[in-house]
Amino acid sequence: MKAIFIIPTLALFFVFSCKNEKPKASADSIHIAASADSSVAADAKTKGEAAIVFDKTEHDFGIVMQGERAEFNFKFKNTGDAELLIANAVGSCGCTVPEFSKEPIKPGNEGFIKVKFNSEYREDKFSKEIYVTTNTTPPQTTLTIKGFVQVKNQSQLLK
Repeated sequence: MKAIFIIPTLALFFVFSCKNEKPKASADSIHIAASADSSVAADAKTKGEAAIVFDKTEHDFGIVMQGERAEFNFKFKNTGDAELLIANAVGSCGCTVPEFSKEPIKPGNEGFIKVKFNSEYREDKFSKEIYVTTNTTPPQTTLTIKGFVQVKNQSQLLK
């Protein structure tokens, strides 16, 4: 029973007996840290960086008949000097589905992101975004598809 009171008391003693002083950095440790930071920065420069350049970032489908599935390939090139990795590509809505390569794109090589638009339950003007996340700076590129969904008339619906 006494142990129940002694253990918490000892624990409180150790907690409050510690000084809340932050350790001070010496001039030597600051110099070592600065050298490490500069060597990391130099290493990053020698390794290079990927860069993605799209032929175009917006595509207009024009008129799409309701129920039609439209597709477009956004072409890009890795203009950097490191491999380009596409981490993710996500549409702003469920009707817009992007497909992309999971393989790294070497410097100078090209690739594409295929975007599929389903106009099944859409009508009138549309504009949808595709958010592409890569290992570039900046890490996110926004692609846009747009157009007009022409509603089928009653006679077409009955066929």
